[in-house]
Amino acid sequence: MAAKVTVTLDADLAIEVMLAVGAGNPQDAVELIVRDYLARSRRTEARTGDAADAERTTRPHRTVEEG
Repeated sequence: MAAKVTVTLDADLAIEVMLAVGAGNPQDAVELIVRDYLARSRRTEARTGDAADAERTTRPHRTVEEG
């Protein structure tokens, strides 16, 4: 069984989340939002790379010397 965590949210925020995802209760709504966020993050990393790939794009490009 997975561990459970209780999070307290402002009622207005909980209602907005419920409406955004179409969930019937705040627990399900927040869980759906978090799961979607994590899934998007993984898809983004797969498309753009991770922190180790940043080195590849920050190296200065060699320029052709004129002379």
